[in-house]
Amino acid sequence: MKANKLDHICIAVKDLDVARRIWEPILGKSEPDDAYVDEPEKIRVARYWLGGVGFELMESTTADGDVAKFIEKRGEGVMLISFNVDNTREAMAELKEQDYPFIGGARQFRDCEFAFIHPGKMNGVLLELIDDKDKMGQGED
Repeated sequence: MKANKLDHICIAVKDLDVARRIWEPILGKSEPDDAYVDEPEKIRVARYWLGGVGFELMESTTADGDVAKFIEKRGEGVMLISFNVDNTREAMAELKEQDYPFIGGARQFRDCEFAFIHPGKMNGVLLELIDDKDKMGQGED
């Protein structure tokens, strides 16, 4: 498997509006480049593009969502790092042969798929693989 690039970094936050007020002056932005709610993942996201890499602030939309559970256990902070790959399912198959444990299977997001490698294998980091071909934000600051 080959990682093409760092795709995005996600920060788990309790209150997205408060987090935006903290981060946007640092990022030099007055609003997200992409704001969305992902109902299946139970998250509300503000995504900013920095040099073609996404920086995401994520708030849970439910008390039982993964972001809420992460914050309850570890507090607010970096929740995951995502690498862009050519094909999520092919990367999963290759890594499973090398004993990398995945959390569930491939999941759909917009026009791509993503999957999570268990943090127990990755030095405590939740690692996402995503085959997003969207060029939004590439090279923009």
